[in-house]
Amino acid sequence: MSIAYGVFWGIFPLWGFQLAVGLPTAALLRLNVPIVFFSANISIPPMIPFVLYASFWTGALVLGGNRGDLRLSQMNNLDVIQTNVYQYTIGAVALAVTAAAVIGLLSYIFLKLRRQV
Repeated sequence: MSIAYGVFWGIFPLWGFQLAVGLPTAALLRLNVPIVFFSANISIPPMIPFVLYASFWTGALVLGGNRGDLRLSQMNNLDVIQTNVYQYTIGAVALAVTAAAVIGLLSYIFLKLRRQV
């Protein structure tokens, strides 16, 4: 649960406040706060263009079509992001939920298998 929760907050579109919200709520939920912290660091600077691109792509899928340019080479251009902020926000929330579920499930399976060995 801690890994999934950290991945969720690492992708969630609350830039600059992800850990400020994620860590106290993780403590309230009695999750492992250091694990939440480390798994939330999915949005480190080298990964940001990929997270943005995946969020735009997911937003296009959820909204039923591309509402802007989706080339990875333009993910460092703030104009592209600003003109498509709705698509990005919807996509980032959907991506955060999906990635948290998938990575949480995979880590659970991995840890269960590791415990049996």
